[in-house]
Amino acid sequence: MNLEEEILNANKTGNLILGYRESIKFIKLNKAKLVVVAKNAQEKIIKEVEHNAKIAGIRFELFDKSSKELGILCGKPYPVSVLVIK
Repeated sequence: MNLEEEILNANKTGNLILGYRESIKFIKLNKAKLVVVAKNAQEKIIKEVEHNAKIAGIRFELFDKSSKELGILCGKPYPVSVLVIK
């Protein structure tokens, strides 16, 4: 299963958490299975999320498209820079 299919599946089942702050909370609580960050997110955000995911032992993926395209994939009318699949 590729990354886009995983995101679509999680969205259908309600296992998707959107947004930087909420994602960081789930990573620190170790309730995440996968963390996805859009390629055009701020470098500071990418590094912080990747660092926290690495510490928690959670899979980290850099989405090869923009935050706007990630938002569309999640069915949202706004950009999504960071998301977590629980």
